[in-house]
Amino acid sequence: MLAFIRLLLATVFIVFTCLFALVYCLFSPRDPKHVYFFSQWFKVLRKIVNVQIIERGEEKVTGSGKAVYISNHQTVFDFVTSPGMVRPRTVSIGKKSLLWIPFFGPLYWITGNILIDRENKAKARDTIKQVVTAIHERNLSVWMYPEGTRSKGRGLLPFKTGAFRMAIEAGVPIVPMVVSSTYNKIDLSNRDNGTVIAEYLDPIDTSAMTVQDARALADHCHEMMLNHIAKLDAEVAALTAQSETVAAKSS
Repeated sequence: MLAFIRLLLATVFIVFTCLFALVYCLFSPRDPKHVYFFSQWFKVLRKIVNVQIIERGEEKVTGSGKAVYISNHQTVFDFVTSPGMVRPRTVSIGKKSLLWIPFFGPLYWITGNILIDRENKAKARDTIKQVVTAIHERNLSVWMYPEGTRSKGRGLLPFKTGAFRMAIEAGVPIVPMVVSSTYNKIDLSNRDNGTVIAEYLDPIDTSAMTVQDARALADHCHEMMLNHIAKLDAEVAALTAQSETVAAKSS
């Protein structure tokens, strides 16, 4: 019953947000400011799911200007854990098929996010050039999931090089953002879904790199993020154990 109530509340919230956004954004469609504005709305979902999100590292990116942000991509609950980390004037890049998701697809497009055809490699390469141009002409940052798909408990999947080529060609930093593991830890049936930590790592300067360095940069970021996720998971486990001990003593 709890899962049903939460699903119903989340559905009502998303439908309302999408309908409001479609009207609101008609006055300035695809303006990148909308992505940050509505990502803050999505913090409501963490209350519906009853999960505490610890957000850290904002000082590392404050005032850093344009960048390519990368993050691990785990489950559908990324919509709960990650939105609060999105910075102003940051748009995400997603699969073109997202457009056909009822309510969410039109919201994703009209708020200014970028849709690409991943099945067409020629178009994907052209998209990189277009995004690089947009980064500078429209003063944008972009948010990408370099795994390309949700990992669903398989660990941090190998990275594709698109995000790294994009950062190098644009001459902007790569900024990794990691979220502690959520697979099989967040469930709509759980009364309390515990704690999740989301944290920015230090930006990586790409100004002296060439596109030939993209693969090495991707592998470096993968290793760094993998190690940091393990640290966050250990920290979450310690917090959970501490909370359980306090609860046991007070009962």
